[in-house]
Amino acid sequence: MGMQRYVVAIDQSTSASKVFLIDAQGAIVRRYSENHRQFYPQPGHVEHDAAEIWRNVQRGVAEVCAGLEPAQIAALGISNQRETTVLWDPQTGEPLCHAIVWQDVRGQALCDRLAAHAHTVAAKTGLQLSPYYPAAKAASVLAAEEALRARAQAGRLCIGTVDSYLIHRLTGGQCFATDVSNASRTALCDIASLTWDAELCALFGIPQACLPDIRPSDANFGVTAAPGIPAGIPITGVMGDSHAALFGQGCLQPGMAKATFGTGSSVMMNIGPRPAQAGNGLSASVGFGFQGHTCYVLEGNVTCSGDALCWLRDEAQMVETVADVEAIAAGVPGSEGVYLVPAFSGLGAPYFDGDARAAFIGMSRGTTRAHMVRAALESMAYQDADVIAAMRQSGGEALAELRVDGGPTRNALLMQFLADVLGCSVRCAAQSELSALGAGYMAGIAAGLYISLGEIPAHAQAGATYAPGMPAAERETLLAGWRAAVRRCRSDA
Repeated sequence: MGMQRYVVAIDQSTSASKVFLIDAQGAIVRRYSENHRQFYPQPGHVEHDAAEIWRNVQRGVAEVCAGLEPAQIAALGISNQRETTVLWDPQTGEPLCHAIVWQDVRGQALCDRLAAHAHTVAAKTGLQLSPYYPAAKAASVLAAEEALRARAQAGRLCIGTVDSYLIHRLTGGQCFATDVSNASRTALCDIASLTWDAELCALFGIPQACLPDIRPSDANFGVTAAPGIPAGIPITGVMGDSHAALFGQGCLQPGMAKATFGTGSSVMMNIGPRPAQAGNGLSASVGFGFQGHTCYVLEGNVTCSGDALCWLRDEAQMVETVADVEAIAAGVPGSEGVYLVPAFSGLGAPYFDGDARAAFIGMSRGTTRAHMVRAALESMAYQDADVIAAMRQSGGEALAELRVDGGPTRNALLMQFLADVLGCSVRCAAQSELSALGAGYMAGIAAGLYISLGEIPAHAQAGATYAPGMPAAERETLLAGWRAAVRRCRSDA
């Protein structure tokens, strides 16, 4: 028997750094997770200590590789929280300030000043002009910190997303690079040419020399050369977390789409080899660069998805646990015209109305707790249906199947209702940790451990699939009621 070989997959998320050891069958055999601190120095500011994140990743890689020969580790893959921005010293790798987290909105005033350039930003990058993206985050830090600004102008500063920071640290400073998916989320990258755009860099005041090299997601990102971890492991799979989940779900062909359910939900559709124009409340990005081809995506992010069920439990106290939701909602055959529009902090895609407010609509004297709980559950499906309808309007394909992952996919009532309102089948992932697996599988394919995604036994496992069973007329009536309810919650209503 030959030597057992593995892939290491790092999933660096907003709250934790996870590291997994994946075997030659594509199954997770070891796992490590460590949370890092969240800093809120003032309203609207959210920060991480990138040095703490690096130490956690370093420790995680060492732990999952313990007892293995370096030759047993075929490759390393990285999936990362997107948009979070790190500024560090090219010589030492040490961060020069706290990382600015994707939720941080300190760049809002700067975006307001640049409002006349919003069309240029959207046309080149596929993104709205927003403090959410690294361009505004880095520009705000440079504007506020004279010493950092001087370093940037002298070319003595690295500015990048979390993947590029981890690559730099993992390779002992030998590689300063990012992948096309992460670059496409910075608002500095022309997504048609996959290069940093000189006009945008000038607009935000960010010297191009401070930005990483842009490579395909399955490129060579150097080899490990950091203290405490096995040396010489090739880094061959790098993607932002939502993109890695798209890959992990096997959405390699145009028209394939996935939805990840969590606090909110992220809906992403593969639209093939050409970018679309951003619009209809969606962003256009690069999905990944794989085997010489670039896949573009449309994406919509729903602000409140599973969080509506937490509201039922914590604030409304209609359920004791989220696990009770399905049984209570199943106590009635439908919501009887009751809708919950969960705009507790405004509405995300495709509406982008930050001033919208939540409401139950359509209640009668006969409305019960079960109707209200069911309406909350159904709101998760309606919001994803809105995003997918907007994708069709933006040039996306009609869906044959939606692939889904995340905790709420265990709720059979929700999954069946989602299939019914979409009018297409819904396929649940057989495995969790789709972002880590996506990055790990890509790294393993690039390094030759796996032949192809379809040949990985663990990836081929089937989860539950739900077929639509609702008559089209009923679907249209329900969707029309939902859209009317959303209109009544809009800030311009």
